[in-house]
Amino acid sequence: MPNFNYKIIVIIYMVIMSVIGFVSMGIDKKRAINKKWRIPEKTLFIIAFLGGAAGSVLGMRIFKHKTKHMKFVIFMPLFLALQIAALLFICILY
Repeated sequence: MPNFNYKIIVIIYMVIMSVIGFVSMGIDKKRAINKKWRIPEKTLFIIAFLGGAAGSVLGMRIFKHKTKHMKFVIFMPLFLALQIAALLFICILY
């Protein structure tokens, strides 16, 4: 049986989710400016929670989006911290 490196799969997954989180923040910001249909906040949180926190936090900062909403200011960095801890555990300690 070949040596399966699950760590690479985890990292690729986190990168893909972060790209989705970043793009989602950018799309939602553009739609907000144009007064069009928006991405629900619940969806933005789910993306961040499922591994896209890094991209979501970066998107918040770059696009200046959701930075005045306390639930985003609190939970997005919290999700990011938890994901960094989980990634360190999986890739280094485990």
